[in-house]
Amino acid sequence: MKLKALCLGMGLLCSLSSFAATELRYGVEAEYPPFESRNAAGELEGFDIELGNAICKAAQLKCSWVETSFDALIPGLTAKKFDAINSAMNITEQRRKSIDFTQPIYRIPSQLVGKSGDGMAATAEGLKGKTIGVLQGSIQETYAKEHWEKHGVTVVSYKDQNMAWADLLNGRIDASLVMSAAGQAGFLSKPQGKGFGFIGKPVSDDTILGSGIGFGLRKGDDATKKQLDAAIDKVRADGTIKRLAEKYFPGIDVSVSAQ
Repeated sequence: MKLKALCLGMGLLCSLSSFAATELRYGVEAEYPPFESRNAAGELEGFDIELGNAICKAAQLKCSWVETSFDALIPGLTAKKFDAINSAMNITEQRRKSIDFTQPIYRIPSQLVGKSGDGMAATAEGLKGKTIGVLQGSIQETYAKEHWEKHGVTVVSYKDQNMAWADLLNGRIDASLVMSAAGQAGFLSKPQGKGFGFIGKPVSDDTILGSGIGFGLRKGDDATKKQLDAAIDKVRADGTIKRLAEKYFPGIDVSVSAQ
């Protein structure tokens, strides 16, 4: 963040634990609608984009966006290519070993998407011999490998979710495990999603799937955490999170406390 660097460069005695930034660079993987994607005009759009801008406004921050693949978000954050991960990243104990997080902002269940009437079930037994697509570096990848791959299910990881949808359509995979909102808006609600649907109920494993979605932060960046947590409180209190959820995830309760 520029102001912090200027202060240090001038040799001023700034307290990094209480330093309030004026600029924030978000790291984002922009191939995961309705959370984040690019529209026909090449502009970033989606729930996380609008949420990020609202939080920046509440925190009086000037924001910018840095794009990378999902599995490169944590390495990019620690390498200081950006200041916060805003890309539908669930807060898990495994990720906490590498980075810190803001408070949880919202939560989306994970569900399997596949051909309607194929007789599959979202269990190791129900998927034995099947091939399941997941987003590389995601909690869905971790879940599928831990709960299914060990029991005769083939798990294929993709750099972005659109590649998984393409392989589902051409029959290279039998189903894809995704956040339910991404499955609905990114595939099922589109013409190519005809004949497909959610398979079974959402999967569950709090250790792997986490406590909700928040912004990833570098270890020890207490000043940014304090600044963003306060802004998150504001946008939750003024109804912004609920309004955006109704726009992008109709029918899904995203509140953290409700899960």
